[in-house]
Amino acid sequence: MKMMHVTIMTKCLNESVDFYQKQAGLHIRMDGRCNQEHPIVFLVDAEGDTCIELVGNPASVYYGGGISIGFRTDDIRREHADKEAAGLRPGPMISPNPHTQFFFIKDPNGVEIQFVQEDE
Repeated sequence: MKMMHVTIMTKCLNESVDFYQKQAGLHIRMDGRCNQEHPIVFLVDAEGDTCIELVGNPASVYYGGGISIGFRTDDIRREHADKEAAGLRPGPMISPNPHTQFFFIKDPNGVEIQFVQEDE
């Protein structure tokens, strides 16, 4: 079994699409923003393995916690600096072991996004 996508209900669809394109390097696979009743955008990575579904809902508010979406990076320090330069206020660098480093930012909906570098 393979996970198909993660769905995020968003009150700010265009801002969320822009965030995942610029900050996670995803591109639009399917753009259904023209459907006024149920706007949906699917964003994927270059391989098509990572997929985020954004569903526009003006009444949507994220109240959850304890959930994060993680993205792998090859240069965690550059990624942290880029997020800081973009005004996203990344959290501190965390290193639970000598081979792993990560930090968090929040997407426009308040969902925690983690960037991780794992060295072998």
